[in-house]
Amino acid sequence: MNIWDELPQPFLVLAPMEGVTDVIFRQVVAHAGRPDLFFTEFTNVSSYASEKGRANALERLQIAPTDPPIIAQIWGKNPEHFSECTKALASLGFSGVDLNFGCPDKHVNKAGGGAAMIKTPDLAIECLKNAVKSTDLPVSVKTRLGWSDPTEYKAWLPVLLAEHPAALTVHLRTRKEMSKVPAHYELIPGIIKLRNEISPETKLIINGDIKNREHALELHQKYPEIDGFMIGRGIFENPYCFTNHTPTRTELMELLKLHLDLYKKYDLSHLPYEPLKHFFKIYINNFPGAKELRTKLMETHSEEEAESILANL
Repeated sequence: MNIWDELPQPFLVLAPMEGVTDVIFRQVVAHAGRPDLFFTEFTNVSSYASEKGRANALERLQIAPTDPPIIAQIWGKNPEHFSECTKALASLGFSGVDLNFGCPDKHVNKAGGGAAMIKTPDLAIECLKNAVKSTDLPVSVKTRLGWSDPTEYKAWLPVLLAEHPAALTVHLRTRKEMSKVPAHYELIPGIIKLRNEISPETKLIINGDIKNREHALELHQKYPEIDGFMIGRGIFENPYCFTNHTPTRTELMELLKLHLDLYKKYDLSHLPYEPLKHFFKIYINNFPGAKELRTKLMETHSEEEAESILANL
């Protein structure tokens, strides 16, 4: 079964985000209202291929009962490591594998991965080919318009589409633009045209500034040939964005408590506590007293302290 053929039209996807879309947060989103498809955080294929790094890679590739269908997203620049990692993903329970050719993180790019692949198309295609031949899972790609100029998509996307990936997600900005400018929706017709001419069987997913389900459906009315829409930062504005529900203060507090409960369940005490605080702004927002409560929570040093504050509300 090809998961991409089983999804509704249009389908909605939660964007893979480093330090955000881990096994815990995906369960919180599923509780609020899940997308049609989840992606994991980015997993480095070279970490998986090394004895020292494999434990960390497998931790990133954990699947919760509420996750399926879920796609494993991987990155790197070593074609052989792409093969080794991809071979294992079906046995881990994934419905597909996605190659990250779009991450703008400077450390990832310095290592030759993510958006840096745009500058090394021959290497990108070698990695893609190695992934495809190493698994029966459908292989997809997520990328950006280009490295510095939005019009680079005219040369870059055909290189990828010529390999007929199962799906192609295009973040409508360049690596240089990061998220500092509005997504280039004006380029969608040209991207659709390329997909239709080169690889019409490839599912086309658009990413960038899509806030919620309602917004995605509006875009689909305008561009019905787009198969799916990926929401990233919209989840920070409303964790119920896949349902268009506006949560109450009580519902947001319940989500935060669930997040803390799952944090303890997965025994992440070996990890720094500070990154957990990044999630507080998702739940503690847009209600009277939110700023004061968030300030208190940001001063905590453990999940037990955070739970104590919430218990005394």
